[in-house]
Amino acid sequence: MTKASSTVREPSFFDAMIPLLLLVVMMGGAVYLYGDSSSYGPNQIALLVGVGIASIIGLKNGYTWTEIEQGIVKGISMSLGACLILLAVGSLIGTWMLAGTVPTLIYYGLELLNPSFFYAAACLICAVVAMSIGSSWTTAATVGVALIGVATGMDMSLATTAGAVVSGAYFGDKISPLSETTNLAPAIAGTELFAHIRYMLWTTIPSFVIALCLFLFLGFSENTVGSVVRIEQMQSVLADTFSLSIINLVPLVLLLTLAIRKMPAFPAVAIGALFGGVWAMLFQADVVASMTDQIGGIAKLMVVWTALYDGVSFTTVDDNLNSLLSRGGMSSMLNTIWLIICAMSFGAVLEKVGILKRIVSVLLKGAQSAGAMISRTIFTCLGTNLITADQYISIVMPGRMYKEAYAERGLHQLNLSRSLEDGGTLTSPLIPWNTCGAYMHSVLLVHPFSYIFYAFFNLINPVLAIVYAYIGIKILRLDPPDSIVQKR
Repeated sequence: MTKASSTVREPSFFDAMIPLLLLVVMMGGAVYLYGDSSSYGPNQIALLVGVGIASIIGLKNGYTWTEIEQGIVKGISMSLGACLILLAVGSLIGTWMLAGTVPTLIYYGLELLNPSFFYAAACLICAVVAMSIGSSWTTAATVGVALIGVATGMDMSLATTAGAVVSGAYFGDKISPLSETTNLAPAIAGTELFAHIRYMLWTTIPSFVIALCLFLFLGFSENTVGSVVRIEQMQSVLADTFSLSIINLVPLVLLLTLAIRKMPAFPAVAIGALFGGVWAMLFQADVVASMTDQIGGIAKLMVVWTALYDGVSFTTVDDNLNSLLSRGGMSSMLNTIWLIICAMSFGAVLEKVGILKRIVSVLLKGAQSAGAMISRTIFTCLGTNLITADQYISIVMPGRMYKEAYAERGLHQLNLSRSLEDGGTLTSPLIPWNTCGAYMHSVLLVHPFSYIFYAFFNLINPVLAIVYAYIGIKILRLDPPDSIVQKR
């Protein structure tokens, strides 16, 4: 540690608010000036300017640039796992389009799903898949992409469909013992995994039931005139373009099997992507051949190779279908990775120079009741998601900071672990510059600001948790001998 670092000062509340307020202004200006395209550069610039402002405050308070830079590098390194998964998902989407896996899901989805209950069914399907594999990201990149295609065929709202996908995916992810966040929250709070899951059900199940009812209402109120003709047209184009068969779903079965067997996400998705490329050469030979002017195995290999890094492009008589099928490749994820790196840099500087800790110390003042503690925990998780742009940090940081405070107030740590998920896990996909929000935008091609008001589960659950806390429903308390206050 350098000599300068031994004389660092804690930032004042004014110091802490400067970079946050300026970032809010810049982000708002980016959205106002650039709309949905704000995440394709303007937001990144705003975040980097925020990095500079926060760094200046840190230098003023005695930190050296070397220390701040090390903090930035550490923060970025925490997101590298997510970046690798993003690259693998880009490849997977490209090869699964080429292999006919996603087109087959779309085709049969159009055959089976009725517009009247489509949104509710989409939400329920994603919930079951995510609960089985423990990954909202994998669910969105596979089943979610197919459901967006089905919605396109039915002329349904893509924003509402994306909201249903996000709601279902995060419900399943939240209560799955295979999920990373579901294991992380109790580990940070000091509770047991299955006790944590059981305790979450009190806020999670009612929220999900309310969300399903809202999706049913929206489905029944949807104007479906002309949907049948549109569905038949889209199915006809898919059948003419691809060799559709149930065998095309083998790559999906493989990926789900790897996930259920608890293989880490990056190698599982990467294997799924490579397997999709092999499957395309075996069962979509005509599609692969149509994408090259050359003849032979090397030419087909180059098509698959291109799908892995740059995706695929289809030209059919249906423009909407072209935009849906022409996607994927690692290159399609580079902008999202750019956004994540900038966001993680900003959050890392705030943590390094003590700004986040200063804000939390202010938030804890006067919080004595269960309602006050739980509501502040949830809002802190939301704020951390907004500022640090990472779901895991939004669980780890508030969990570390509030753990002792819960015990001092006689509140069981299960209240904390549940609140970390209600506020941290569920709000992350609603923020465009958060890793989860940026990811959902990349795979579903619907901006978080478009689907935010339709992600009913993600919105209702935190609110219901706060209501429970103030009313006193299912709030566990420590026995007096177990309280830190009593031990003292």
